[in-house]
Amino acid sequence: MKNTTSLALVPLLALLLFPATVIAEPGLAIGGSLGSASLNQDFDGFNVDTDSTAFRLTVGWQFNDYVALEAGYHNFGRFEQTFDVGGAPAEISLKADGFTLGATGSLPLGERFALFGRAGAFFWDGDADINGVSQARPEDTNLFLGIGLAWHLTDKLDVTGDWTRYELEDTESDVASIGLRYRF
Repeated sequence: MKNTTSLALVPLLALLLFPATVIAEPGLAIGGSLGSASLNQDFDGFNVDTDSTAFRLTVGWQFNDYVALEAGYHNFGRFEQTFDVGGAPAEISLKADGFTLGATGSLPLGERFALFGRAGAFFWDGDADINGVSQARPEDTNLFLGIGLAWHLTDKLDVTGDWTRYELEDTESDVASIGLRYRF
C-alpha cells in the first residue's frame, strides 16, 4: 500500500514543482546571433592565436518553459594571422562552418529572465591555408556546449547573450555572442 501511495504522489509533485510543463504552449522559435570566436591552435608549427567575427542562425521547437530542440547554422568567420619566417611573411588563414543539432534546457529566473544551457552535435567542415595555398580541408562531427542568459523583451521576443564552446577535431573554439530569438 505504501508503494502505491508514493507512486500516486509523483504526478502531483510534478504538477506542483513544474507547472509550466503543463501550462506552457509549445511553438516554433527562430534566432540569430553575432559574436566573437577565439582560436588558439598549433597549425603546421605556427601558433595561431586570434579572434574572428562569428554568426549563428537557429530554428527550433520550444516544448515548454524548460526544454527545446534546435537546429542551426554556425559560421566562425576567418581566423587570420601573419608570421615572419626568415624575413618573409607567412599568412595563415583558418575557417570553419557547419550545422548544429541539439537541445536547450532553460531555468526561468522570474518573469523577464531565463538561464539556459545547450548541448549537441556540430557537423562542420573547414579550410586551412598558408599564403593562399590550401593545406587541409578537415570535416568532422563534434560536440558543442553552451550557457547563456535570455531577457524576455516581450512575450515573443528575447535578447540572448551566451558563451558556447565548439570542439573542432583536436582544438576548441569559444564563441561569445549576443542575439535575438523570436517565438511564434
